[in-house]
Amino acid sequence: MGTPESQTSDNVVSIDRNELADIQVSKPSSVSGVKASLSSSSSVHELLECPVCTNAMYPPIHQCPNGHTLCSNCKLRVHNHCPTCRHELGDIRCLALEKVAESLEVPCRYQSIGCYGIFPYYGKVEHEQLCEFRPYNCPYAGSECLLTGDIPLLVAHLKNDHKVDVHDGCTFNHRYVKSNPHEVENATWMLTLFNCFGQHFCLHFEAFLLGVAPIYMAFLRFMGEEEEAKKYTYSLVVGGNGRKMIWQGVPRTIRDGHKKVRDSHDGLVIHRDMALFFSGGSREELKLRVTGRIWKDQ
Repeated sequence: MGTPESQTSDNVVSIDRNELADIQVSKPSSVSGVKASLSSSSSVHELLECPVCTNAMYPPIHQCPNGHTLCSNCKLRVHNHCPTCRHELGDIRCLALEKVAESLEVPCRYQSIGCYGIFPYYGKVEHEQLCEFRPYNCPYAGSECLLTGDIPLLVAHLKNDHKVDVHDGCTFNHRYVKSNPHEVENATWMLTLFNCFGQHFCLHFEAFLLGVAPIYMAFLRFMGEEEEAKKYTYSLVVGGNGRKMIWQGVPRTIRDGHKKVRDSHDGLVIHRDMALFFSGGSREELKLRVTGRIWKDQ
């Protein structure tokens, strides 16, 4: 490789064009085409891999005077010194490599599990953040569980690791009893999993404080994408002592975090005074029975 050209007027260094001359950058129209293209242009992808974190690099791509590149995040981590030659980095950008990357088209990282789209190099990350094939977060709210995966894996995880009850059917009937209704901590009542219409639904029951007022809430989340969740409707009914409250809504996708759904009050919300009426009005014990069902819209 020849000595890199310095362009001191705008503080940019250009990598040797001869190194890039043999790289064939194409825009394949099929998955097989992109595989062949990526195989023949592996040198490009090696050049676009940060030598420090090994992640793909995006503008601004930095370069030392000797031609070694790294990403902007790692430039801060190495205290502005090249990790390869230890030369001071300065503020030199590798515009030639940025331009080459701009002409690339690459597959989604979730191609192996069903996403066969081909995307511009600089649009790949944005797509992957919203890709319907990206892993789901564990929907369990009782702990900060960091597990991610597909729906079958999460269902098994909820059953085996979180000991969540799983029921077959589209109706439910739950009873919540608390001996001292004045003690309400921010905690999950329970999570129950329902296998209904060949899909899985998470039914949450919670007690938490809204300011200083105790709140009881029940809501349903769908284990899948939002567009699929919209095909279903559910109802929740709580009653007792001659009183009744009914909620009807659309289950939220588990893409929406548990706290996001709870804080939006998108479910059956029962204030403590009303909950005590449902319990018989004695104010000495909380007894709530919540029933409901799930159905699929035609």
